[in-house]
Amino acid sequence: MTHQIKRVGVVGLGAMGIGIAQSLLRAGFEVHACDVRPEPVRKLAEAGARAAASPAELAANVEALLIVVVNAQQTEQVLFGADGAAARLAPGSVVIASATVAPEFAEALGARLAAMGLRFIDAPISGGAAKAASGEMSVMASGAPDAFQSCAELFAAISSRLYRLGDQPGQGSKVKMINQLLAGVHIAAAAEAMALGLRAGCDPDALYEVISNSAGSSWMFQNRVPHILKGDYTPLSAVNIFVKDLGIVLDYAKKSVFPLPMSATAHQMFMQASAAGHGGEDDSAVVKVFPGITLPAPPAPKA
Repeated sequence: MTHQIKRVGVVGLGAMGIGIAQSLLRAGFEVHACDVRPEPVRKLAEAGARAAASPAELAANVEALLIVVVNAQQTEQVLFGADGAAARLAPGSVVIASATVAPEFAEALGARLAAMGLRFIDAPISGGAAKAASGEMSVMASGAPDAFQSCAELFAAISSRLYRLGDQPGQGSKVKMINQLLAGVHIAAAAEAMALGLRAGCDPDALYEVISNSAGSSWMFQNRVPHILKGDYTPLSAVNIFVKDLGIVLDYAKKSVFPLPMSATAHQMFMQASAAGHGGEDDSAVVKVFPGITLPAPPAPKA
């Protein structure tokens, strides 16, 4: 029987990373945690995880490393930067990288790690903070079969849907890229529709209710429009995430000379929102690119 990995490091304890670590703890894994911010590391340590001051320190004590950061640059830093993890991982360890990155980055990373005797799973994730916390994420993954076999219990602890998309890194990132194309376009379209509805004088709550139960709805409409109705743009996924992710989509298509008119328009909307100072707000704040749309202020915090 294939050895099941039980000592897991999680680097990147944002909204999804901390949920992943908590799911692993509940499932009985020995979890080592690292983040540039001390607060989430301390929170996990109080729940039973082992705190690490750097990716290198963490790597010396684990069999698998889960990297849950924002982009390719941060992934590179975790593995190969000062105090990077790659040089400290034991041969045969598994690196699982979950940032949304260009497929060619994932392909090159797999080759680089293989040359060091490490196994790699290209494993972008979807589902948001709530699904990460409950261990019900969707994982779009590709990598060697033996790496998947060693991590079967790990993936069972953090996901309800594991899509194995091939034996070579890059396939997971390609599927995530298409998902992000749709997600970004749907958010932009939902914002545009609500902005027009508000300008036309529709009752916002009634408009949301009707569209949510009609053919024009989408998962993103139902999930993001409540943020607009509340005027609460606390970031769960930020405007700048879609500046990055739709940028990856468009760069890939440009190399293939493949037209993506809707993706390009949505990308410009997120760019406009970011340029106006809303890049760190929730991605639903893309609605703010429309002129003259007044939205309710978020509720004041309780004393």
